Amino acid sequence: MSGHNRWSKIKHKKEASDSKKSKLWTKVIKEITVSARLGGGDIHGNPRLRSAVDKARAVNMTNDVIDRSIKKGIGDLDGITYDEFAYEVYGPGGTAMIVEIMTDNRNRTAGEVRNILQRYNGNLGALGSVAYMFKKQGVIVFDKTEVDENVLTDLAIELGAEDIKSELESLTVLTEPKEFERIREGLKAKKLAAPVTAEVTMVPQTLVRLTGGDAEKAVKLVSALEDNDDVQNVYSNMDVDDAVLESVG
Repeated sequence: MSGHNRWSKIKHKKEASDSKKSKLWTKVIKEITVSARLGGGDIHGNPRLRSAVDKARAVNMTNDVIDRSIKKGIGDLDGITYDEFAYEVYGPGGTAMIVEIMTDNRNRTAGEVRNILQRYNGNLGALGSVAYMFKKQGVIVFDKTEVDENVLTDLAIELGAEDIKSELESLTVLTEPKEFERIREGLKAKKLAAPVTAEVTMVPQTLVRLTGGDAEKAVKLVSALEDNDDVQNVYSNMDVDDAVLESVG
């Protein structure tokens, strides 16, 4: 998990300081719209929509924009229909990636993704060739200086979490996807410090340690994919040093 958490931490830091916030807003708006279309416009009854709205608020999206995006999703306002699918990708150094797509034009997106892969030494994998290396889980990450490890561990076990990981700077509670909202709310009710991140995501089950040129190429590939407007998320099993992430990012 160390590589996964480190990458997420750097990624969120990069997004928060990125001057091109319109690109990030576009992705969050898509997620809100699709979440509302699939599960309804009530954030209390639609966990995916609630997570999307949380992301929107984290990047200072206005309530007006959030409300319009929800209305487009449920059909109260005209909006674009997006398709969702994923590419399974092999990256430099034997890394594996799942690239989640949300697009209104599959042909355009397919061409753009193939160009990125060709430019940064990536290759499309067959269906199922990469997915088995990841597990969908709820991930709730706390700053280790903000919570008592023993208290959090006891609460997480009591609530039925799958696992608790202790790292140098963080404590991570892992849940089954269907239990994510219940456990997050259960921890919140205990007046703990707010988590650094809380989301249902794809967690790599094993990590591939990269150094040197392979590490730099893999990080550049992920960054290029994330810069594409139709790419919602990139999950990778690479484990690289912070210095590589910062220098490339």
